[in-house]
Amino acid sequence: MERVTNMASERPVMIFSKSSCYMCHTIRTLFAEFGVNPVVHELDQIPRGMEVEQALLRLGCSPAVPAVFIGGELVGGANEVMSLHLNGSLIPMLRRAGALP
Repeated sequence: MERVTNMASERPVMIFSKSSCYMCHTIRTLFAEFGVNPVVHELDQIPRGMEVEQALLRLGCSPAVPAVFIGGELVGGANEVMSLHLNGSLIPMLRRAGALP
């Protein structure tokens, strides 16, 4: 878990994803439309991706992907990100993290 939290604190927005996950693609597209350039780790394409996936599950991500971190903090998966977007909280959160001007 420490590896995941260290990775997540490296950039304002980090997404743990899988290349075959359509909800992961949806979340990446949402951020791209805002002009946010997140770091994306495709767990099915990186060394030790299965270990990272297990750590995300232990952190409470269910399913493990997409797992979105903003400002080093776990926001959650697609449902949580979309809820934040719909209630108007996502953009201010991205600004506070330095992902948007």
